[in-house]
Amino acid sequence: MKTGKNPCEKAIDYFTAGYNCSQSVLLTLFEHWYGKNELVSKIATAFGGGVGMCGSICGAVSGGVMVIGIRYGSNEPKAEKREKAYEVARKFLQNSEQCHGSVLCRELIGYDLLLPKELKKARESKTFEKKCTAFVRDTVERIIELGELQA
Repeated sequence: MKTGKNPCEKAIDYFTAGYNCSQSVLLTLFEHWYGKNELVSKIATAFGGGVGMCGSICGAVSGGVMVIGIRYGSNEPKAEKREKAYEVARKFLQNSEQCHGSVLCRELIGYDLLLPKELKKARESKTFEKKCTAFVRDTVERIIELGELQA
């Protein structure tokens, strides 16, 4: 990817290069705060298209929640150690739902990706390029804002 770009632009570059929404968000934010790691893209792969292209929680949102876990999560098996991650994730999800009306991929894009005809229509109408790029950009922006507020 090109260097010197802001994180939102970098996430869109990843997405337009062929990474899915979840990978684009997680790669960008992980690199923004921690540097490169070859496992990051693999971890996010199955979350694209609403987790496995099932249309459930938006892949961009899933990528955002994953990076919240990385930034605020814990390696300790104690519930109180997870509270910060839960708190930031709730804020992010509530904010995303208020802004877009949903966090579910099928509701956000208007297609059921499990149905081959719907997936074909989504691709033909360039829905991913038109709508998903906005969700990727918005997620990166929101997570960075939350990260700066929580730091």
